[in-house]
Amino acid sequence: MDLNIRKGTISNLESILNIEKSVFPLFQQSSRRTLLLSLRSNFQQVWVADCATKGDKEVCGALILYAYKRTLRIYSIATSKNYQGKGIGDALLKHAESIAGDSGFERISLEAEAANKKLIDWYRKRGFEVVELSRDYYDDGIDAYKMVKFVSVNTSASRIKNIIVTDDPGSLKLDVDNLDIVSSKDYITNKGLFSERALRVFNLCNSYRYQSKGYYVSLLASAREHRAIPNVTNIRDLQNISLVRSLTEDLDGLIQSSLKGMKEKEFTLNIYFSKTLYEEFKLLAHSLYNIFQYPLFQVEFERNEKWEIKKVRSLSLNKIDQGDIALVQEMATGYFKARRYLKTKMKAYKYYLAILTDPEDEHAPSNPKALKKLRKVADKMGVYTELITKDDFNKLTEFDALFIRDTTNVNDYTYKFSRKAYAEGLAVIDDPWSILRCSNKVFLHESLKLNKIPTPATKVFIKGLVTANDLDTTPMPVILKQPDSSFSVGVIKVKTVNELKSSLDDMFKGSDLVIGQEFLTSDFDWRIGVLDQKPLFACKYYMAKGHWQIYNWNSGTKPMEGNAETMSIDKVPEKVIRFALKASKLMGDGLYGVDLKEVNGEVYVIEVNDNPNIDSGIEDKVLGEALYEKLIHSFIKRIEVARNIDRYTSSEPDLITITEP
Repeated sequence: MDLNIRKGTISNLESILNIEKSVFPLFQQSSRRTLLLSLRSNFQQVWVADCATKGDKEVCGALILYAYKRTLRIYSIATSKNYQGKGIGDALLKHAESIAGDSGFERISLEAEAANKKLIDWYRKRGFEVVELSRDYYDDGIDAYKMVKFVSVNTSASRIKNIIVTDDPGSLKLDVDNLDIVSSKDYITNKGLFSERALRVFNLCNSYRYQSKGYYVSLLASAREHRAIPNVTNIRDLQNISLVRSLTEDLDGLIQSSLKGMKEKEFTLNIYFSKTLYEEFKLLAHSLYNIFQYPLFQVEFERNEKWEIKKVRSLSLNKIDQGDIALVQEMATGYFKARRYLKTKMKAYKYYLAILTDPEDEHAPSNPKALKKLRKVADKMGVYTELITKDDFNKLTEFDALFIRDTTNVNDYTYKFSRKAYAEGLAVIDDPWSILRCSNKVFLHESLKLNKIPTPATKVFIKGLVTANDLDTTPMPVILKQPDSSFSVGVIKVKTVNELKSSLDDMFKGSDLVIGQEFLTSDFDWRIGVLDQKPLFACKYYMAKGHWQIYNWNSGTKPMEGNAETMSIDKVPEKVIRFALKASKLMGDGLYGVDLKEVNGEVYVIEVNDNPNIDSGIEDKVLGEALYEKLIHSFIKRIEVARNIDRYTSSEPDLITITEP
């Protein structure tokens, strides 16, 4: 008899109902509605056992689990009468224990009818102990024992496993921690229950052509929410030479300089795990790998008026010269040992967070002390962090999440990092759409207006369409903003019609639209930090001395900045919080800084910023370490939601709605 345990689906509802009716007394049976809720729940897990005899397969067992904060509760475990005595109950119980160990639960609990001595003894033999008697648990006069078994957390399983999938596993010999080599057949057929595990899949199959085994390995990896290298998108990219040339357009200068000494009209470069056998082409190989993300591939160049890429094709181990195999294996070993997610021998981290920074930026969104605090908290919460820069684009696929602590802009590498990370399935703050929406004041103005959120009176000036009447009817003074302005740069104050006309002419050189906003006088701006559509911090940013903005960029060699006062959320006027949350919700569910003014008892939203400042000693002054805990918790939640992990890992009471029995 072949036995396979898998996640239950709605199609298994009748089978589970029939099993429960055949083995449980009426007071223990679940209703159809209860089972349907279990199958659809994010809090419960339903597993079924498929039994196959002589080619016929049927559901022969069922397991229902409740996931609490530290306890995995077995709500129901049952084996069909026709299959009892064949070890199916043991297999289901071991499966529950495996889930508990892999997922970090401390114990497994269950309830069993107190009068059923045979069942109580069965659980005791498997390590469960009676901890409590619950009177009238099932019905009047029908008591239950609560039984508990403590489990050992499988720390090695809590991190993502890396596997190489190849048609011939014996052809590659690598001794690397946290790396397995499996056959394409086993991965496709899910022989090792790969679909239930968190994996990075390095696809080294002999072919990636459409509907080949290599193609299906990457396709199934996507369906199983595994990180595949290459993924199906990468595979399709190589088939279109126009797209290949478009993707490598930024490398033209490097290509020309790298190949300028070549006398031949054609040249072929093999790239193995981001490296090449030719030292002089090391940088070119690394840069090409960053774009195509293939473990093994070949680039053909041809020289016409200049060097161009003629073709890019994948390579496999059986296409590499035998004399080079040993060097390729050495490169592969170095590649995997150098990956940051393998450096966990002293501590098993659960997730891996990249923090994008610019060490040269004096006005970065987080100062070094804040980054140090963030990393310290992340380490305590089991999240590995690494500071990366714009040169580390190729490292993104090594991580589970990306936190951008660099000044964002749609037209620079920060958006490219965000877009790439999102496409690869990473949890991202700031996500690409938040950068797009928040960075453009025209979008922001239209969104706030349509949703009736109060703002200073605002006018959009359009290049070539500004009339004398538009100028004359604009109340003075007025604040002019470039649509993509940030940190008060690209924002000017004009006091007369002549200044307005002159300033618009200058600003139209960079944008066809310019925002004009009523000037409201105030000593400070509110900044409400919002995370996951909840207030995170509240600050009063005071205007720079003798200036109308928080930053005075014209104060000399160093910009002058006003003071900041951080306060508890419950001390902020309710109206300020309400409008901040309403405005940020239009941008998404990420991390935002909402700027507001309070004038004569009225509250106005000035703008919503992605990538808000979180500096040590300012934004974290009230919450302290708890602020960073909230940030890391948000990433953990986002990673697990993205992977459809049906459990909660929060330490925050408002996210734990189920109390343990």
